[in-house]
Amino acid sequence: MDAGLVGIVEAGEPQMLATGFVFTEGPLWVAEGYWLFVDVRTSHVYKVVPGGEAEVVRANSDQSNGMTYDMQGRILVCEMESRQVQRWESDGSLTPIATHWDGKRLNRPNDVICASNGDIYFTDPGIRMEEHEKELDFFGVYRLSPDGDLQPVIKDFDFPNGLALSPDEKTLYVANTRPDMLIRAFDVQPDGSVANGRVFAELVSDAPEGAPDGMKVDTAGRVFSTGPGGCWVYSAEGEHLGTIVLPEVPANCAFGGDDYRTLFFTARTSVYSVRVTTPGVRPPGAP
Repeated sequence: MDAGLVGIVEAGEPQMLATGFVFTEGPLWVAEGYWLFVDVRTSHVYKVVPGGEAEVVRANSDQSNGMTYDMQGRILVCEMESRQVQRWESDGSLTPIATHWDGKRLNRPNDVICASNGDIYFTDPGIRMEEHEKELDFFGVYRLSPDGDLQPVIKDFDFPNGLALSPDEKTLYVANTRPDMLIRAFDVQPDGSVANGRVFAELVSDAPEGAPDGMKVDTAGRVFSTGPGGCWVYSAEGEHLGTIVLPEVPANCAFGGDDYRTLFFTARTSVYSVRVTTPGVRPPGAP
């Protein structure tokens, strides 16, 4: 373990919870005692109880990716293939909540978070799209307000991917996957817009696999971002404290468990967990 992670990550090897997938993503803890995650390539959403077998809970999910809760405790999910963000209702039905902006279809929504005031932020890169399919001329970050107003808050990313809010919700972090592998930070304004964009961290590495992708924040303000070779851990000031190395390179992570001190990783063909000493920030709407 990196010396800088002593006292942050508990000693011991990462625990494999399930394997045999193609490319896992979109982790989310459910209070009933299980994890949800997706296999992007097969368009399946899985459920896994720690110590149990993974089971499909939704097939043909239009390449679902990032998931979170809204303030009513309903699951929000980005669907890349159908180019929308959907709300997963308690009866299993799906309600589209973001499909177009300015009369144009979204690109491929990737990751999503919800603030405690009900504002929903999501990234919308243009990966794996033919030029003729793109109706928008930018790859952005959007805010969906509680009254249903959808507006881009950032329009100058090359590949916006994972995103997270600081514990006080005053800072929005957004990962740029390529060509420049970095995390940018923005000040969240009272109206939900963002300002003062700046580089928070550059993930420069010789590791052959991985890029800035899924992110989460713990209650001490540390940022956990998947990246080259593992999960990079930063202080709230942007100091790289160390990298959590797993048997496979992770694409996303999430805090969960009864005490929110289990850090769950979706890593290529498998999903893993490690224990940490400080709880992660619980999604505001989590049941």
